[in-house]
Amino acid sequence: MNEIEEAIERADREAFTKEPPKTLKGQIGYLIRQLGSAKAVAQEIGVTADSVNRYRRGARKHARADVAAKIDDAVRKRWQPLVRKRRQRQAATTGGITVETRARFGYTAPVGTTDDGRFRRLTVRLPPECAQRLFDARDAGASDQQMRGIIAEGFKEIYFQDGGGRAMGLSDVEINDIDYLDLDY
Repeated sequence: MNEIEEAIERADREAFTKEPPKTLKGQIGYLIRQLGSAKAVAQEIGVTADSVNRYRRGARKHARADVAAKIDDAVRKRWQPLVRKRRQRQAATTGGITVETRARFGYTAPVGTTDDGRFRRLTVRLPPECAQRLFDARDAGASDQQMRGIIAEGFKEIYFQDGGGRAMGLSDVEINDIDYLDLDY
């Protein structure tokens, strides 16, 4: 997963209305219900189907740390899909998306102005159209660069050009060297 996908995933997890199962037995039971069989769960987390059944029965109370992390990620990835979709739909239609980042922004500007990229810490509320484009790109399997381009385009319109009030000669904005990026919607 790339940086922007991880930020979307973190924002989705903040919307949970109920915590996912915490016990190994509860997590495995949930995954079996979601994926349909112990064999499918085993393939997802990288263990044997027998191990999955032992976890389900409670014969094994604890998984290795790496396997436990995979199980937790698999559960959280599938937890409350309707809550996630509702929040994303709201962001894409009315709410927009807030992007907080510290990154190097580079841009193409007219002659006589500076176009040196520099680190900036920005928190910008992007419009719903930008959120919709970002979610559509993620669902279509877009690369990190393509999703950065969508966010950069939103920053160009909202932050750098102030909705058409300034810097109209600015043609391209790029996000490079992301120190951190967080999304909220």
